[in-house]
Amino acid sequence: MNKKNMYLGVGLGALAVGTAAMIMKPRKKHKMKTAMGKALKTMGDVADSISDTMGW
Repeated sequence: MNKKNMYLGVGLGALAVGTAAMIMKPRKKHKMKTAMGKALKTMGDVADSISDTMGW
């Protein structure tokens, strides 16, 4: 085995491992965004309720 084949094998192995790691990486869930969205929606509903009650 010469050095060219060894370098090619090491490079392809690193590429394969990197690709597999990217595919199997768990996806991030944006908990903060969903929590913030729910809070803003609730605040909007409360404001609408209050304005309906006051007759605005």
